[in-house]
Amino acid sequence: MTTHLATLQFEADGPAVTGAWPDYASALRTYRGWVGLYGSNPSVVIRIIEETDGDRHVLRTWTAHGEAETSPDISDPTA
Repeated sequence: MTTHLATLQFEADGPAVTGAWPDYASALRTYRGWVGLYGSNPSVVIRIIEETDGDRHVLRTWTAHGEAETSPDISDPTA
């Protein structure tokens, strides 16, 4: 089973606020909401992570430098 996590950290190695959903679209909405609320903070790190059978793969990361996508094959269902 695949789970999509949205994580928010106010420091790169600090504790994270995490939400988990079975679908990418829900995690993406939360990720975008957090970017809008906290993305201008220079120390914030926001991620979408796909987890399947214990293996994790970071799909998107937002920092003060902007967004990095690590999996361009994921389609954006909300675009």
